[in-house]
Amino acid sequence: MSLARHIIFLGAPGVGKGTQAQRLSQYLRLPHVSTGDMLRASVQSGSELGRRAAAVMDSGALVSDDIVMDIVAERLTLQDALAGVIFDGFPRTVHQANALDQLLQHGGSQIAAVLHIVLDDEEIVERLSGRRVCPVCGAIYHVRYHPPRVSGVCDQCGAALLQREDDQPEVIRKRLAVYQAETAPLVAYYHDRPAYHRIDGDGAADEVFARIVEAVREKG
Repeated sequence: MSLARHIIFLGAPGVGKGTQAQRLSQYLRLPHVSTGDMLRASVQSGSELGRRAAAVMDSGALVSDDIVMDIVAERLTLQDALAGVIFDGFPRTVHQANALDQLLQHGGSQIAAVLHIVLDDEEIVERLSGRRVCPVCGAIYHVRYHPPRVSGVCDQCGAALLQREDDQPEVIRKRLAVYQAETAPLVAYYHDRPAYHRIDGDGAADEVFARIVEAVREKG
């Protein structure tokens, strides 16, 4: 049996890592998984581990690293993960990264690539703060990339578009500051590894994806 080769995506909110991870998933035919996806799947399975996770989430508490790692271990045993998976938003901490290394070593697999998408903070603010949503039908627009035909009005139902609180520039900047503080040690953890690759997130999505494919080929 060939060695499983997993890929990790890192990047701040707004850099497009979720979209790019999904595209790479289709390109490489590897499952795209996130912590949220794994938690929901485990809970829905009704397994003992899923019941433990559900009890914690129902109490309003954060799921511990130990439970998260047990869920990751469970996910990697599924048939579709035997060749590898694409992690999106996991690991989130150095502790999780270290635990993942140990898990993969025991399982005889490895991290093939760590893809760190980087983008200037002000470009992220422009991307996220430009979003507008329809409170009636849920359609999403962007004042720069996908504007409605009539400014401030939903194309589909004619309702007035809103800017979500989370998309206010000052809120975004606070989120970015928290992200940088929390993930700087994680980036440092991977930075000196041959598998690490810094991806320029500027430009069209197709341009960024081309850089990602090139990086994966280099690591392959």
